[in-house]
Amino acid sequence: METFQRLESEVRGYCRNWPVVFDRAVGSHVYDETGKPYLDFFAGAGSLNYGHNNPELKTSLIEYLTDDRIVHSLDAYSVAKREFLETFEQIVLKPRGLDYKVQFPGPAGNNAVEAALKLARKYTGRSTIVNFTNGFHGMTLGALAVTGNSMKRGGAGVPLDHVATMPFDNYLDGRTPDFLWLRSLLDDSGSGLDKPAAVIVEAVQGEGGINVASAQWLRELSDLCREYEILLIVDDIQMGCGRTGDFFSFEEAGITPDIVTLSKSISGYGLPMALTLFKRELDVWEPGEHNGTFRGFNPAMVTGAEALRRFWSDDSFAASTKAKGDMVAARLGEMAAEHSDFGAHVRGRGLARGLAFEQDGIAKKVAAESFDRGLLLETSGPEDEVAKLLPPLTATEEELTAGLDIMADAARAAVKVAQPA
Repeated sequence: METFQRLESEVRGYCRNWPVVFDRAVGSHVYDETGKPYLDFFAGAGSLNYGHNNPELKTSLIEYLTDDRIVHSLDAYSVAKREFLETFEQIVLKPRGLDYKVQFPGPAGNNAVEAALKLARKYTGRSTIVNFTNGFHGMTLGALAVTGNSMKRGGAGVPLDHVATMPFDNYLDGRTPDFLWLRSLLDDSGSGLDKPAAVIVEAVQGEGGINVASAQWLRELSDLCREYEILLIVDDIQMGCGRTGDFFSFEEAGITPDIVTLSKSISGYGLPMALTLFKRELDVWEPGEHNGTFRGFNPAMVTGAEALRRFWSDDSFAASTKAKGDMVAARLGEMAAEHSDFGAHVRGRGLARGLAFEQDGIAKKVAAESFDRGLLLETSGPEDEVAKLLPPLTATEEELTAGLDIMADAARAAVKVAQPA
């Protein structure tokens, strides 16, 4: 550890909870340098939906590289980009009736969000963006401005302006009609809210605590945006690419966002890649008006296209993910019932799941105890109150059961020293 402690910035985070040096990874397992295995229910924060070193994707990548094909191309045309775009159109867009243009904004999710916000403001000529409580959209200034977490926002060092935060689904008392506050502000010329350029939302908030927006809530939000001529941006960076079952997390609601951001598992292999998708009429960019040196990383396009062909040519993978998600939810429900004295309850959709506790510190202890037993998972929520599960979508039922067994033991150990809420 001495090398990391001596040379790497104090900003490092995950390594503090997992104090080992990782070396190899296959499927749903990672191995430290001593060879000890860990079952991975983290999956690169959702970047490894198809597992570590998926063999089909690895083969396509190795063949591409050993043939001296182009790796870096900025936004020049390439065979790899053409094949990715054509595959994405045929497998993802056309079957869902989506007529989106595709922008390669840069290699990370925050690049996709920054492009989405910038485009919305350019198209509408307005500056305000509506975001939601406990939302998370990235750590660069524009994305951070529409993020709710106060600790992350506090690191900006400058005012984070031109945003208006509204309550996410189920944030209020359950009796106040959804969007009453937002609609009231939009209708009142004295409210102080400038007409927004866009609304940005996650259908399932990952970092915010595995908070699920209902299909009805999303439909009402979409209707409100259309009524007031506000663009709707869905951030699908962590919850897209099948994490909730369907390829896009908003499909269940039957809505069509104006703009969609994708990253994390869009390359399929953990390689950096991001997309900003938008309706054709929104493409008002001037050439070169938004760019980046690493927006043309061709190896990611190769594995991304192969992942689409391998997993999304029919509905079987989505159905499998939903069935596994139901199995995980049922087992988490048993854990929640066992620890009801601590306010334990289950959150999530598909294979984005969480076991939340009302009492501070228990979820973090569950994660720590899980690590000691050979399971990687993280916490989420404003107070780290949720033990968060993002296993690979390719994990077998046996692997999921094994991980949940570990988590059940970890939860018992975590509550042993805690007092009931």
